[in-house]
Amino acid sequence: MGIWDFVKSAGAMLGIGSAEAAPAPEDLKASVAKLGLPADGLDIKVDGDKVIVSGSAPSQELKEKIILALGNVTGVAKVEDNITTPAGDAATFYTVQKGDTLSAISKKQYGDANKYNKIFEANKPMLSHPDKIYPGQVLRIPKA
Repeated sequence: MGIWDFVKSAGAMLGIGSAEAAPAPEDLKASVAKLGLPADGLDIKVDGDKVIVSGSAPSQELKEKIILALGNVTGVAKVEDNITTPAGDAATFYTVQKGDTLSAISKKQYGDANKYNKIFEANKPMLSHPDKIYPGQVLRIPKA
């Protein structure tokens, strides 16, 4: 549980809106469900540019993916996580910088550029291709 920071002006645009405030809770919940992540039982509230999510997730990995799915949306600067989950190893989060590639991130995080696929797999379904990342996007970096 905690508060996660995101780049407010980076991310997917959901419906009609602007980068000034997060989209409506129902749009955020639909976006999570569209990615195939468990959205049933989640309570999502929006307070300006902060999203507050509570409920439960079946694993630490899915909890982190839900947080990323909510945070990597234009207009969201913070996600307050009140999701309960069984104990598990937490991944670290990394904010993509201009010029980053998954290989470069893998080299920084694991010391091996060839482990980029581990990062790609850890961020599915939010990532559809290893080359489709953007500055400001936040990624899960699982333990080596």
